[in-house]
Amino acid sequence: MRIASLNTQNMRLLPNREVGQLHGAWDSDDPEDPSLDRIDRRLTAEILHEADADLIALQEVFDFATLEHFHARYLLASGARPYPHRVCLPGNDGRGLDVAILSRRALGEVRSHATLTPGDLGLRLPEGVDPEMPVFRRDCLTAEVGSLTLFVTHFKSPYPDEAASWRTRSLEAQATRALIERRFDNPSRALWLILGDLNEPDDPQLALPRATAPLEQGFSVDLMARMPRPERWTYFDPHSGRYHCPDAMLASPALAARYPDAVPRILRKGLGEEAARFAGARLDGVGFHRPHASDHAAVVIDLPGL
Repeated sequence: MRIASLNTQNMRLLPNREVGQLHGAWDSDDPEDPSLDRIDRRLTAEILHEADADLIALQEVFDFATLEHFHARYLLASGARPYPHRVCLPGNDGRGLDVAILSRRALGEVRSHATLTPGDLGLRLPEGVDPEMPVFRRDCLTAEVGSLTLFVTHFKSPYPDEAASWRTRSLEAQATRALIERRFDNPSRALWLILGDLNEPDDPQLALPRATAPLEQGFSVDLMARMPRPERWTYFDPHSGRYHCPDAMLASPALAARYPDAVPRILRKGLGEEAARFAGARLDGVGFHRPHASDHAAVVIDLPGL
């Protein structure tokens, strides 16, 4: 089975759904050129066509109607084979940006955890956190596909308040771990994979420890770390000029041991030319900043036999 993950950067179906135009790959609070929106989404489809994954975890999809429109009008038009199993459930993001799944494999149980609170999971709360607020900034969407269980996530970004964002992200990591520990009698022996945008800054200079530490430190195996550090970046921040790897694939110890040679591939062809560290050929139509497929690269891994 081939699995991919991509943060689509603010994909939503605009109000005039008869015309059926998708918002482009740009953040809604930035001044951008909407005439490039259709090119952005063509490029998003092309990078996913190239990935040719059996299952794709997507982040920043507005709703199911948006997912359906993208699949029918863009992804199939790119020449990609259909994804008959499509899921996008409402989450908690204030802008309505949810996580989603496109799959060519039949899905077993699919469950949203958007309504869970820290109290539901017995988490210890830091000062100033409302125990009745949902613990996930968006959701932790679980889906069974064959013998594998996926946990599709999109944690809180480090902005605008780094310390407050760290607390939220740390609770999200603790909650994801708690869900796994509740689901499996022996998590280390089960087959599961956490994937999505964890929004953890890859910067050893930061004063705060890693908010995602509850998911690391022996609980999972970071498959992205199987690449040399200079090669594992998936995101370029044009404001700071820094390269980061917020996009994660954290495997259970059993899954990692079954596939000791499985190394993710990062598809950067859809990134803008401003991400100059990538010197390879880009998709036709990619510009300096825009048009682009997203501000994130797609991540792909092959797990044969699943």
